[in-house]
Formats: sequence, C-alpha cells, structure tokens
Amino acid sequence: VGTYWAANYNVIFRANRVLENLDVVTDANQKAQFEGEAKFARALSHFNLVRAYGAVPLVDQVIIQTDTAYFGRTDVATVLSFIATDLRTAAGNLANASASDAGRATSGAASGLLAKVMLTQGDYAGAEGVLNGLIAGGEYALLDEYRDVFFNEMSGEILFAIPYKDDDANESQDFSFEMTIGGAVSGLNFVTDNFKSFADPLDTERAAVYYNPNNAVEVGKFLTQSADARLCGNDWIVLRYADVLLMHCEAIMAGAASTQDLDAIASYNLVRERVGLSTLAVDGSETLTKEMLSDERRAELAFENHRLYDLIRMGMAETVLGDFATANGFSFQATDLLLPLPQGEINVSAGRLTQNPGY
Repeated sequence: VGTYWAANYNVIFRANRVLENLDVVTDANQKAQFEGEAKFARALSHFNLVRAYGAVPLVDQVIIQTDTAYFGRTDVATVLSFIATDLRTAAGNLANASASDAGRATSGAASGLLAKVMLTQGDYAGAEGVLNGLIAGGEYALLDEYRDVFFNEMSGEILFAIPYKDDDANESQDFSFEMTIGGAVSGLNFVTDNFKSFADPLDTERAAVYYNPNNAVEVGKFLTQSADARLCGNDWIVLRYADVLLMHCEAIMAGAASTQDLDAIASYNLVRERVGLSTLAVDGSETLTKEMLSDERRAELAFENHRLYDLIRMGMAETVLGDFATANGFSFQATDLLLPLPQGEINVSAGRLTQNPGY
C-alpha cells in the first residue's frame, strides 16, 4: 500500500520536474511532445491514486517539505477534472502511434485514458465522443489471435503499455513472477476457483492464455522467457483496443441496465468474434445488458487488473464482492473499496491527511 502511493507520487514529481523546466527546450515540436508526455504520466499516476485511495493530494508542481498547502486531500471530483485537463493537453500535443517510438505516450493513449476518466466521472456522452473518434480513426485494431496480445508485444492493439526487458537489472520487472510461479504462494494474483467456474467452457482461445498449461493456478498471460524468474521482460499493458471497444459499449449504455443500440452491439461483437464466441444480432432484435458487458470485460481483460474498478464504475462492486465474501466466509463492507492511506504519509502530513473510513 505504501509503495504504490510512493511510486505514483514519484512519477508525478518527475513529470512536474519536466514541466518546470520546459523552457530549456528550444524546438517547439519537441517542447510540445515533452509537455504531452509529462502530463500524460502525471494524469495516469493521479488516476491510479484517486481510484485506489479516494481523495488524495493533487500535486501540480514540484513541492518541498514546506509546501504544506499540498499535504491535504483534494476531493475526488477536482482530481478527476485535473486529470482530464492534463489528458486533453496530452492528446493535443502528442503524435499518433505510427509516428511515435514504441512505449512512448501517444495521442491515442491520452484519448483512451481520457475516455476511461470520463466514464469514471459519469460523463458518458463525452466518453462516447472520444471513443467514437478512436474507433473511426482506424489507428488500432484487434489482433487475429488473442495470445498475440501478450506475446507479440507493442502490437497494433496496444494504446499504451510499459515496456520491460528480460534479464536486465534496470529494465525488468517481477510482476510476472508474482502472477505465475509466485502467485499461489504470495497471493498477489492467481487463478481462483471462482474465476474457473465463471469462464465459459466454449471460450477455448482465451482459456489457453488464462492458465499456465503446466499449472492451472498460474496466470498464463505473463509467462516469461527470462533466465531469472524475477527479472522478467513481459510488458504491462495499461490500455488496449479491446478495452476501448468495451468502454464504447459502456458509454452508449450510459449507466442503464441494457441497450439495443447497434453501435454498442457492434463493438461488443467485435471482441467476441475475435475469440470465436457467439454474437448478438445487429437487426435490433437483441439486447446487450450491463451484466453481459461486465462479464465480457471480466473475460477479455482477465488478470490485467481492471475488474475492481470496472465493478465500482458500473455500480456493481458492493453486490458482487459482498456475495463473494459471503460465499467464502468473510465480511465485506463498502469502505473496503478504497485502500487505507499509508500511515507514514499521515504521520508526516502534520494532521492534514486523514485516514479512510474503516481503517
């Protein structure tokens, strides 16, 4: 909990340092790019924080220990509005994916993340407009094979991913270890019986990637080729085109329980067609429900760490997690949807930071 807080604020500090020194860049195009990249990174980190902890300090400049005005919590609506502003600037400043090096923020990445922020704000019409632009732009497409999303990295389905290298002390990661070999030991992310019972037995293409073929409790999306199991090179996908298509459905549904909108159904169908599953008729005779959309997001984006925030955003978290808790013999309350603030941060805030309820 403490590391997640510190890591995201470290990114924010670095982004603010770049923004503070933009005047040293003399090339106008490069200056705009650096501003866009820094604001994208700052927005992504604030978004990570506000979803995990609720109201958090909004830090829009480099601060030092005496800048106590920044030590308190800023309400969620204000933080989300600030994030959206950063992402609009980034989308306007950055090049598209075809004109950018792999791993850099792009206009499409900023627009895709902006759409998710808008959905979180409940701005469905705004999100739909942004997503319509991404879909119509034709820059991204689903890969033919689901497995290739994870093992043919930085493909045309990826809007933004954080790249890593195998066996590199500076450029590797260990989440692959935690989700595969270490998953069942430390419990950070592993295949549960609940997920196995949820998975559609006809969904064989995705199932072949869900599970390590040698151990069904290990996640198959992050199997590594590295010599050192803790120095893995699998990229972390932040946003991909299948997510865009399913957000498009969510935006059109606009918080309702269902829709017969043909554009929403077309986006839903594209995701299911890729893995050979049944689709909805496009003649207006069939309905896409919120539960169907939630299930499709769970299946398509499994183990990519979207599920909790999908449930919260769609107003389903308390019911789904409450039922799961009851079935497994432990308690759940709404305050569990937020992490506690790190006690060390509260201690150094001189009373300006308060703990979340329930902790």
